[in-house]
Amino acid sequence: MNPGVSIIMPCYNAAPHLPQSVGSVLSQTFTDWELIAIDDGSSDDTLTLLQAQKDPRIRVHTQSNQGVSAARNAGLALARGQYVAFLDADDTWAPTFLAKLFASLQGRPDAVLAYCGWQNIGLPGPRGEPFIPPDYETPAKLEALLGGCRWPIHAALTRRDAIVAAGGFNPLYTNAEDYALWLQVATVAPIARVAEVLAFYHFHGAAQASANHARAALQLWRAQREFIASHPQAISQIGSGQAAILSHGTLMQHGFECYWARDLDGARRIFRTVMRHGYGAPRKWLYMLPSWLPLSWHATALRLFERLMGQRNGKP
Repeated sequence: MNPGVSIIMPCYNAAPHLPQSVGSVLSQTFTDWELIAIDDGSSDDTLTLLQAQKDPRIRVHTQSNQGVSAARNAGLALARGQYVAFLDADDTWAPTFLAKLFASLQGRPDAVLAYCGWQNIGLPGPRGEPFIPPDYETPAKLEALLGGCRWPIHAALTRRDAIVAAGGFNPLYTNAEDYALWLQVATVAPIARVAEVLAFYHFHGAAQASANHARAALQLWRAQREFIASHPQAISQIGSGQAAILSHGTLMQHGFECYWARDLDGARRIFRTVMRHGYGAPRKWLYMLPSWLPLSWHATALRLFERLMGQRNGKP
């Protein structure tokens, strides 16, 4: 018999984290699952650790290094469950994650996806606090989902046929691949919320996909624009102006975040994209226009501007 849930875990040089992540799967109170672990060309002991697992519900697939989207798609091709959950090799779940999200979808036959709250482990301050997202199944759902990725990939359980119908993950994305999929899946059918913190995103010293702010922002924007172009009827519900605010406006905001964090190269890439689409008020363009100057000139102009503003505020 096929399992109720297929768990897909892409693994690349994940040996230090596998005991914790696989352990959180083995600790699930819901037991009707299969774990499909995809070793994506690791050069450490990842494959050895995976093959050492004795639980017959764990299946291991190996491939050359092709990236996280290709690894998840390979897992999808092998999945047999009615529902699919994705767990990266360095993240974890609470023991009741599968049980509670599975029950939520069983109680909502019309829903294609259930999502829950999560916590960022390893981040200081408010960003490390537990977070329970709001109920997005409202008349404003399209705007809410188009405005950004509303849950991490491991905080959801989705009907497999809905993911297959959406085409799986776009391998061209390295940051916004899950967001692009959720747009395709969650905007066309109801979704359900489980208002508990059941998923945990672990921050550590290794490089993580979200580290490059500008790249992540640009890929999210591209996913938005692709969705807008391919769903004109849905976009007509909110209007092209609001769609531009949610896409171009959100990208511009990320550009200013890079700008004030002194990631000038990232800000320039974003500002040029925004200006090519003619978006932004004249006051914003005063900040963005120097992005077309050589980088050294732009940096000099920024230092002069800061000095001028400091003098205006009475600073030496």
